[in-house]
Amino acid sequence: MRGFLLLTCLFFFAAGAVANDTTLPFYKEIRTFRQADSLVFPAPRQILFIGSSSFTKWKDVGAYFPGHRILNRGFGGSALTDLIRYRYEVIYPYDPCQIVIYCGENDFAASDTVTVSMVVSRFKQLIALIRARYPKVPVAYVSMKPSTARRKLLPKYVEANQLIKKYLASLPATQYVDVYQLMLNAAGQPNGRLFGSDSLHMNANGYTLWQKALKPVLRKK
Repeated sequence: MRGFLLLTCLFFFAAGAVANDTTLPFYKEIRTFRQADSLVFPAPRQILFIGSSSFTKWKDVGAYFPGHRILNRGFGGSALTDLIRYRYEVIYPYDPCQIVIYCGENDFAASDTVTVSMVVSRFKQLIALIRARYPKVPVAYVSMKPSTARRKLLPKYVEANQLIKKYLASLPATQYVDVYQLMLNAAGQPNGRLFGSDSLHMNANGYTLWQKALKPVLRKK
């Protein structure tokens, strides 16, 4: 019993220490999540969306999937390293029926020194941490998308997507959702009609396409 209490205290201490460090990236976003949770804690058994700005900007994601309860915890231009760092704030507090991840793009965008093997290794670490907390909760990964603003990174996205797909195929209760191919035009190039003025983030057309790709994957409960 004493050991359990000690572990519980350490868990909340670690979470608080990270969330209250104002020098860390995305501190304000994480603080906003904590404040919202303190007022009304999210209901259990929702589909937990975690990842970067493609989820962050999907403010009306619930309207795209009637019949599903979705908790969106995407934040900023986060990388896989940020999801790992903030797992105590955006993953571990909840009791999801499914976890959907969109992340990886910003790892590559952060530095030219970031390799495909590094990103895949980070992804595997994230999955291991999720499984440590939720051994049986289904996990779906949405592939990195081909935005026109990041053409030079697309070869890395393609390679990383394929390695992540192969890795997930070896694991139970996981799914890979390929949006990369769906977002190419007839010439095999990023479809500009799916993006906003920054050529990076999606418009309603892009999210409608994601809706079609994700709908068969999302769990009801």
